[in-house]
Amino acid sequence: MVEPVIRRMRRHDMDSVVAVSLAADTLFARAGLELPPDDPREMVEHVEQVWVAEVDGSVVGLAATITLDDATHLEQLAVDPEHGRRGIGGALLERVCAESAAQGRNRVTLTTFRDLPWNGPWYERRGFTTLARTEWGPDLVRQWEIEEEAGILVRPRVAMWRDPSRARDAPALPI
Repeated sequence: MVEPVIRRMRRHDMDSVVAVSLAADTLFARAGLELPPDDPREMVEHVEQVWVAEVDGSVVGLAATITLDDATHLEQLAVDPEHGRRGIGGALLERVCAESAAQGRNRVTLTTFRDLPWNGPWYERRGFTTLARTEWGPDLVRQWEIEEEAGILVRPRVAMWRDPSRARDAPALPI
């Protein structure tokens, strides 16, 4: 297995990042989930940080983050399905957590589909736990509302969190 190079996105990566995001979205369609159409460029333009995973000189994954309630919030984690199940998503997630810890933050949050194997259960295996709604800050509440207004809440979803300084609890398991 080739280890991905994880680095910050560069301007010239935009087309590749868009292609990876759109390719990753096909997994949802294959699972019978009809998501509202979106333009990955809009997401990239409004996030604070995008990490990319590069294999053999090609961008094959991305992790995009914003800040919500003084926490790092994982806006999107996507891997081209042709490169899935090789640890790329896990490597991106660990980079996000390491960067968050280096910034002195004590929480990484995300929203995800609760039951899709490569969503909620995947994050759970990597040390994330469900965040009770009573523990959400106002920014996370607003993020949830934005996703709901966009039509993303088409299946049970959850907000999850992890202490970024804690190493993941379980080894990466293929799904």
